[in-house]
Amino acid sequence: MQTSDLKQEFKTIFDRDPERVFFSPGRINLIGEHTDYNGGHVFPCAISIGTYGVYAARDDQTVRMYSANIPDQGIVSFEVQDLAYDKAAGWTNYPKGMMNELVKTGVTFDHGFDLYVHGNLPDGAGLSSSASIEMLTGIVLKTGFNLDISQLELVKLGQKCENNYIGVNSGIMDQFAVGMGKKDQAILLDTNTMDYSYAPVKLGDNVIVIMNTNKRRELQDSKYNERRSECEEALSRLQTKLAIKSLGDLNEHQFDEAAYLINDDTLIKRARHAVFENQRAIRATQALANDDLTTFGSLVTASHVSLHFDYEVTGKELDTLAETAWQQPGVLGARMTGAGFGGCAIAIVAKDQVDNFKTQVGQAYRAAIGYDADFYIAEIANGPQEL
Repeated sequence: MQTSDLKQEFKTIFDRDPERVFFSPGRINLIGEHTDYNGGHVFPCAISIGTYGVYAARDDQTVRMYSANIPDQGIVSFEVQDLAYDKAAGWTNYPKGMMNELVKTGVTFDHGFDLYVHGNLPDGAGLSSSASIEMLTGIVLKTGFNLDISQLELVKLGQKCENNYIGVNSGIMDQFAVGMGKKDQAILLDTNTMDYSYAPVKLGDNVIVIMNTNKRRELQDSKYNERRSECEEALSRLQTKLAIKSLGDLNEHQFDEAAYLINDDTLIKRARHAVFENQRAIRATQALANDDLTTFGSLVTASHVSLHFDYEVTGKELDTLAETAWQQPGVLGARMTGAGFGGCAIAIVAKDQVDNFKTQVGQAYRAAIGYDADFYIAEIANGPQEL
């Protein structure tokens, strides 16, 4: 999107001149799914589609927000002193939640502002539009109010906003991937320790294709919190004999030897996914560092298989995309990405096969599901910035 267009849109809605334009990316996770709240590793990256924000300060205490993606809601207003959660406030609860978390750290907002938001992430696709808005709000507030706060602190506040304010029991991966993103690099993050390192994503003659099921996914309504509590129960049963803090503390062999402690078929499957997926994420980053794209691709595929059979979060739409992708020429690997139950999958595809890939997978998906999937090439991008 052009900044000139965004400024014009702001002017049309608020009938005044804008001051600043910002961008916050979405994210995909290359591998390491449902490990972030299990004390494991994740390997996400920020992408070049995301959320734009246009800002202007006000000289009163009113905040006015408008989203081009939800025009029916019109302009939503509230006062800087009144940051209580309000279901009717819809999407603005994300920026409001960020303001609320900042106030808890001692920040005072001494004036209001107008904020126009326009995202180009597909709606409900699981590319982390909520974290994108939280991190957009972070940079808008940091800049607009001259806040002395680090990007990592904003990332942590984003997770608190999600957990405490919105009520989704999510891990820190989404905010971290969005907030700390770097162009052409993915982030290997140990969610136990918050240690992280950047890894160049060198795919040679291949690209990452995002495949959108176009089936909406709502985190709160999904089985996300249920999976989380299943893993917590499995962990507590393991802790009767093992001195571990999280499932991520175990490798595959240790898990196999201790699985009898869990003594429940479903809980064993859930925990096995968390343990094995963590190890896959570590091995996948090593494979990428060694320019071993074949191993990287096969680990990506193995991740989907585990998410399907052990974690049971894929569903017909995501399985159709991944399984059809595996059969196409020039595909190194494919898997669902995000929380599952809809949303998106990714495939690593040879550049010269992309058009054929989209055609074949698109036709198979339409035949099986009854409506179209959408395809995008993912460019790995920087984190939030002023434009």
